[in-house]
Amino acid sequence: MRDGFIRVAAATPKIKVADPVYNRQEICRIIEEAGKKGVELLVFPELCLSGYTCNDLFLQEVLLEQVKEELKTVVSFTRNKHMLVFVGLPWEHEGKLYNVAAAICNGGLLGLVTKTNLPNYSEFYELRHFTPGMEAPVMTDWQDTQVSMGTNLLFTCKEYPKLTVAAEICEDVWVPCPPSIRHTLAGATVIANCSASDEVVGKDSYRRELICGQSARLICGYVYANAGEGESTQDLVFGGHNIIAENGTRLAESKRFAPETVCADMDLERLNAERRRTTTYPAPDRSGYQTIHFSLAPVAGAENSSSC
Repeated sequence: MRDGFIRVAAATPKIKVADPVYNRQEICRIIEEAGKKGVELLVFPELCLSGYTCNDLFLQEVLLEQVKEELKTVVSFTRNKHMLVFVGLPWEHEGKLYNVAAAICNGGLLGLVTKTNLPNYSEFYELRHFTPGMEAPVMTDWQDTQVSMGTNLLFTCKEYPKLTVAAEICEDVWVPCPPSIRHTLAGATVIANCSASDEVVGKDSYRRELICGQSARLICGYVYANAGEGESTQDLVFGGHNIIAENGTRLAESKRFAPETVCADMDLERLNAERRRTTTYPAPDRSGYQTIHFSLAPVAGAENSSSC
């Protein structure tokens, strides 16, 4: 981070459905490459650790346990990377399955952001496997401790509090009142979206306008990472359409139908100035939210590589 700019990236790994080991390897490879480019916020697609199109395999205990094991490896791999990473995966909590985005930084799992709006129309059948996520954070078991899980989570950088990140997952941004609205009203300056939005004729243009328009309305940065090659094509086709927007301006966009990582430098000082200037933009109200702090500062004497 320099002069109020943060380098962000949206990545589409080439995955294999229901192969968490392979998917973890691809995710770690992209994290390594992004670190070399100075990326400080990296967003991956929805359910990318397992694959979005697992269908009834989501009901299998062996898949869920393997996903959790591979998450441990991803978390360890981020140690000393100085990067906030969002990775999508299925998560079991108290006998129910949730679609979540894991927030990871410097070898630690910060929290699990739940998907609130589950599409169950047209080609989507998410309610067959998943439960709508809770908004108010709860605690869920993780290794020998517990982490926060819920939609209302804010991740704030210790060194630069103007970098406050919140997340929503795919369909959440397509509904009449997206979670990102209340996230930004609670103080979030950047929204991460782990998505698995399929391709139909004309949807790419709609998606582009939706993400750019949301970033303009909320005066925020928006990092949208979409599923792509490797997902099952029996019912759906995924193009890996990644978009990075800042206050209505499209900073970067990937080509479709090719796994790609796009990067951009986001101006947080500009966003803060625009909110300050816009007198109709309200002061932050964090009621009902939990703030989790993370650090992007280099650790003295730390190594720059980890095994994966």
